[in-house]
Amino acid sequence: MSDTDAGVPRLRAGGLSPVLVAAVANLGVLMWLLIRDADDVTYGYIGGPIALAVALHATRRIARTVRMPRQVRTFWRRVHLSSICLFVSSAIALARANNNTGMSLWVAVPMMSGLLLLMIAFLGLPGPRRNAAGLLRALLDTVTIAVASALIFWYVVLDLAPAGTSLVARIVAAVVGVGGVLLLVVIGKAAAAPETVVDGTALRVLMAAPIAAVTGTFLLIAGADWSRMALSVQALPLVGLAFCVGAHLQRRALERPAGHPVTFPARSLFNLLPFVAVTATAGLVISVSSQDMTNRQRAVIIGAVLIAGCVVARQLLSLRENTLALRGIRRQQAELERLALSDNLTGLPNRARFIVALAERLEDRAPATALLIDVDDFKMINDTIGPAAGDQLLHAVAQRLREQCVPGEMPARLGGDEFAVLLPVEDPVAAEAAANRLLEVLAEPFRVAEQQLLLHASAGIAIAGNGENADEVLRNADIAMYAAKEAGKASLARFEPRMRHDMVSHATLAGELRDAIGRGELRLLYQPVYDLVTGGLHGFEALVRWQHPVRGFVSPAEFIPVAERSGLIVPLGAWVLREACLQLAAWRAAYQDGAVEAMNVNVAVRQLRETGFVDEVAAVLSETGLTPRNLILEVTESSVVDGWQVSETLEALHEMGVRLALDDFGTGQSSLSLLRAFPVDVLKLDKSFVDGIADGADRGRLAVAAAVAQLAEHLQLKAVAEGIESREQLERLRDMGYRYGQGFFMAKPLPPAECGPLMAADPVRAA
Repeated sequence: MSDTDAGVPRLRAGGLSPVLVAAVANLGVLMWLLIRDADDVTYGYIGGPIALAVALHATRRIARTVRMPRQVRTFWRRVHLSSICLFVSSAIALARANNNTGMSLWVAVPMMSGLLLLMIAFLGLPGPRRNAAGLLRALLDTVTIAVASALIFWYVVLDLAPAGTSLVARIVAAVVGVGGVLLLVVIGKAAAAPETVVDGTALRVLMAAPIAAVTGTFLLIAGADWSRMALSVQALPLVGLAFCVGAHLQRRALERPAGHPVTFPARSLFNLLPFVAVTATAGLVISVSSQDMTNRQRAVIIGAVLIAGCVVARQLLSLRENTLALRGIRRQQAELERLALSDNLTGLPNRARFIVALAERLEDRAPATALLIDVDDFKMINDTIGPAAGDQLLHAVAQRLREQCVPGEMPARLGGDEFAVLLPVEDPVAAEAAANRLLEVLAEPFRVAEQQLLLHASAGIAIAGNGENADEVLRNADIAMYAAKEAGKASLARFEPRMRHDMVSHATLAGELRDAIGRGELRLLYQPVYDLVTGGLHGFEALVRWQHPVRGFVSPAEFIPVAERSGLIVPLGAWVLREACLQLAAWRAAYQDGAVEAMNVNVAVRQLRETGFVDEVAAVLSETGLTPRNLILEVTESSVVDGWQVSETLEALHEMGVRLALDDFGTGQSSLSLLRAFPVDVLKLDKSFVDGIADGADRGRLAVAAAVAQLAEHLQLKAVAEGIESREQLERLRDMGYRYGQGFFMAKPLPPAECGPLMAADPVRAA
């Protein structure tokens, strides 16, 4: 299997191979115990070094996994150091193979070092902050357990050792046993914690080490020959197997999808160990006091023990009540965290949870990429099918993302129709492959409210760079997503630094444009529309221009898209409409019948979405004294298909008597169907079909231009050709049947003062 799959790096550390090798080593030791030769025990000790050698490999590889948080890597690094010490201990035990009572100091020193390193690893795990009282309580619990276990080993276990056993061997074994008890308590509390960065099941598996230490030392001191031999050869192989299994479980935990709910374990029995220690010590006191004491002395001791027992019982009741209360608080806390960090509609992590997860990866210097996905034209879909069905569609999108994300990827809903996926990669090719995979899934039809809907989405990719925080990465993905939408939607774009510069420039230009509207920096020029047959002036198209006080002339191709994106197109369009109507009213008052009949004004789709646009047009016509017949509103094909709200606005304008023109006709995807559904009066042939039409080299342009003229004639519509730049083009278009045209050949856009002489001439002929 390759290290990567669908752009997601696969873990190889702590796999099944070490687990299988360690299991075989344990099985071999067990078989040796069943068929062993009583005179030679060397072969029984071989399993320990083998199992711990593969444990060394497993823990080293899992500790070097980059995808893990820093605290997890630190924990497994210390476990790896512990396995080194235990491997040394197993090697020494193999060299000194015997079935003697007690434990050799040479074996005990590296073993105790391994237990201490393991204890340090568990104590280093992050947990809830403790105050001074909490630290003191933990210290008292530790001292209680240590003293009790030491007393039990000293007065009970050591006395059970066979005669002639070395005192040093017995004491060394007892010290290792007490250390095992303390490690058992530390691991138990860590494994029972409500939240832990290390997999909880892996922590519980590692409890095999202290259990083996406690059981083994007990049997090494007081066990029979066979049981002592069994624990001598089987304890360390079991510990090696536990380390391998723990590393494998940690690997499995890393491959689980992010954002899974936190579950709280049941009450830990390890909280009861201090009370068990007190009870055991009390029993030991009673046993000791029964020897060589008077009845009165025994009564005092027994009374003291009874009082201690009552105190312990009372504390146990308090512990139970506190545990129940704490469990309820944790349950409420988990519910509050779920509500705060998940989206109510889809169940996905929300923006806050996504930013936290991204910040954690950045803090750990792990590979991270933010993929931002936005459903194209969702507002139009939502308006068409209704809000309830729109919510069902968003839920279906979230479900599809959840199902298609591979382990390690975290989908989230940021709000509205905007989703995000946290990718654990930093390679651009892998990130784009993951983005394409998810976009292809979303492009498949959705079944919602008895309707089959086809969606498309745009995506922005931002790979986390050095020194960037979560907000910056998400903002970069947002910038890239808007770049994908501007490129034509249903596509993806990867963030590049120049995009941020473009976005800042657009924002700056939008602020200056807002001020320009208020300061009167904008002005209108008027391009004449001519009758190609008579050469007479037929009308004017109002075109907005911006003379910036610092930048100079700013092209409409630069500031109109900024106005549309920022929403400034609405006040800008209102100003253009009023200014153009005022100018036409002034010309009609000055030139009477010599003035043009109508003024062409461009209208953006954002204006058509405004609920009061029809009333605004009626008010402007009333204030300027014009009739609806004097106004021609030019709209693009993309505006017409924007949704039912735009369609209703256009129908209302047509019923009012305002004429409508399809601008840039022939460039859209639904031109012919629009002629049936849209109340059109004028078709304006796009300039791209006029360029090169004179030489006749491009037969495709000729065919389209001729077809548009014939359509207009049969549908009784006006056909206007745009962008005429030569006499040859004019004559060719006129021969095709075009009655009207405009372009630089006849006249460039003119200021109002230069338009008057054109209307005064009778007739005005093209130059």
